Amino acid sequence: MKFSNHIRPKAGFTLVELLVVIAIIGVLIGLLLPAVQAAREAARRSQCMNHLRQIGLAMQNYESARGVLPPGYRSNSHSASVVSRDTTTWDAEPGWGWGAHLLDHMEQSSISAGVQLDEPIWHVDHRSLIRTQVSTFLCPSSTGDTESFLLQDESGTSLSLSGGNVELARSHYVASHGQESCWGECGGNPSQVIFSDIYSQAKQTINHQRDVSQIADGPFYRNSKTRFKEITDGLSNTIFLGEHSSSLSEKTWVGVVPGAFVHPLFSSPENGVDSAATLVLVHAGPSGGEEDANGLPIIHPVNFPAYHVGQMYSEHPGGGNVGLGDGSTRFVANEVDLFVWAEWSSIAEGEVQNEM
Repeated sequence: MKFSNHIRPKAGFTLVELLVVIAIIGVLIGLLLPAVQAAREAARRSQCMNHLRQIGLAMQNYESARGVLPPGYRSNSHSASVVSRDTTTWDAEPGWGWGAHLLDHMEQSSISAGVQLDEPIWHVDHRSLIRTQVSTFLCPSSTGDTESFLLQDESGTSLSLSGGNVELARSHYVASHGQESCWGECGGNPSQVIFSDIYSQAKQTINHQRDVSQIADGPFYRNSKTRFKEITDGLSNTIFLGEHSSSLSEKTWVGVVPGAFVHPLFSSPENGVDSAATLVLVHAGPSGGEEDANGLPIIHPVNFPAYHVGQMYSEHPGGGNVGLGDGSTRFVANEVDLFVWAEWSSIAEGEVQNEM
């Protein structure tokens, strides 16, 4: 009997075959990864919209219960007995913002029970409470911090009141002051130049005597008490809320503290520090008669590359979410027409309401 000395080769991949398989897997991963990332971002954007809807519903319930919307923030600016007044902005205690006033309507009674609305935010009894994180005020797409932050003065030094630093819980959502921005020096000065017509760039001087309601044309401002019937441009045509990622600057649901300043967390040729009102409020522009190099009003919609701390800023690709006065939400593209954005930011200018 003859035996063959032929040895049967073992089955397996050659090196070339293995490299081909690895290359194919790499290509598939490269094709699938963007789709996975897009799906995750779509889920985050949807969750962000849901947060804005919840806040918008709380606004509706607040107005239904009290007949007015919550103030942008409360300030006893004209009280003779006020203890802490910023002589530049005229902001004063107690400082509680629109978010703090909504807590009862957001199933946050455990927090609101400790809020003494007639006492300053920085009162020693509030120190723990004002650092409390509320998840509804946070956008999952924001890459900035979610933890509480220390307030700073204009130089960037930690602000100290009542014998200690003031540390506030964070928010990624802000309320609309309208086109105009009467804070900072406007809040403390007796008069301000405004655009009386954003299309013709006509201006006028308003002697407001530190009454911000004479300047603000949006739903929220210092000591605002806006009624739905005053929003003659229509609730479904008016922006109430929007995003501001903590990667640009720090915002809070708590309120405004006299002497505080908001600092941009990255620099651009156009941005810089702004007054404490921008802890809770933003505006669309144009404001204060400001013009660009071409003599046109400065308007900054969501993600406008000026990157002001007083504008809306989102990290969703292509735009950002806003909450409207009727409680609905909408995604606004970065390329929105500037005048359309301004039209949707005021409450009773009577401007043409083009589609946003």
